[in-house]
Amino acid sequence: MEADTKSKKPGARLCCACNQRRAALKRPKTLEQICRECFYAVFEEEIHQVILENKLFKHGERIAIGASGGKDSTVLAYVLSELNRRHNYGLDLFLLSVDEGITGYRDDSLETVKRNELQYGLPLKIVSYKDLYGWTMDEIVKMIGLKNNCTFCGVFRRQALDRGAALLKVDKVATGHNADDIAETVLLNILRGDIARLSRCTSIITGEDGPIPRCKPFKYTYEKEIFSTYAYFKKLDYFSTECIYSPNAYRGFAREFIKDLERIRPRAILDIIKSGEDFRIATSTKMPEQGTCERCGYISSQKWCKACVLLEGLNRGLPKLGIGRNQGLNSDAKKDVKEDGRTKSIESKQCGSLEF
Repeated sequence: MEADTKSKKPGARLCCACNQRRAALKRPKTLEQICRECFYAVFEEEIHQVILENKLFKHGERIAIGASGGKDSTVLAYVLSELNRRHNYGLDLFLLSVDEGITGYRDDSLETVKRNELQYGLPLKIVSYKDLYGWTMDEIVKMIGLKNNCTFCGVFRRQALDRGAALLKVDKVATGHNADDIAETVLLNILRGDIARLSRCTSIITGEDGPIPRCKPFKYTYEKEIFSTYAYFKKLDYFSTECIYSPNAYRGFAREFIKDLERIRPRAILDIIKSGEDFRIATSTKMPEQGTCERCGYISSQKWCKACVLLEGLNRGLPKLGIGRNQGLNSDAKKDVKEDGRTKSIESKQCGSLEF
């Protein structure tokens, strides 16, 4: 009688998938109670189906995995390696990391990536802000403070990934952006009134009109399932500390709001993504025209790309020139500056040109 009572306790429920093993967790997305083994299988199969249904990869392609050492990119590297072998994708996989130059954060996380290189047998390429732009984030923060530092880092990082991918001669870059990230981005673009980004932020493949497309295999995967469940149970080697310069980032407020919604209604994350997918831009809305930066050749809707504008502001000691919607440098991109009573052109380390 006592044994029967114990078997009926909620914690002793059987896995709803196999009905054999004891349930070890409740999936945040579906609320199903499932055992570890079935969760691994379901988690990996869902990602495999996303890859197939959206035709993310082609046989023989070279794919760079954006690797920060964090939970998302570590799980992505592990899962893509497993699926590539299991389903014979025929992909050449690489790890691509960006060293922003943040002492006590990125230097430690890169050590994790270097261990992942050995654990998964994937070649690693590291590109740095210092080499590409002549600045580290530590130096940038020292000049501008903590208010707008994420603007600089985000712009430089996006371009650094493309430059690293060009060096590796890959066909695509796969990033670890998950469902939570995409839902946050939808909200941010609505709050900012950024119609151009809102129209493409839910796309699972982006940058097809640029040098190297990017794809998001985790588009429909919840952060909780990646971090609290898969990475934890698999005992994967990842770096879990948040960036020391990001506590006041605008995105953080959207993230907290998304978490609150998820606690009330777990499907809210997928519903926000679906809403973003269904947005239609009015034909009367004027969209920016994509061109190339006159200075470095990177894609841009202005004379100079955002990275060159920000970099010029840093090198002139006027970092706020590139912040927000201020395009002062684009309106007069080739001005000289006065120094010591003489006029001379600014000669500084710039982005360089993209070569493929």
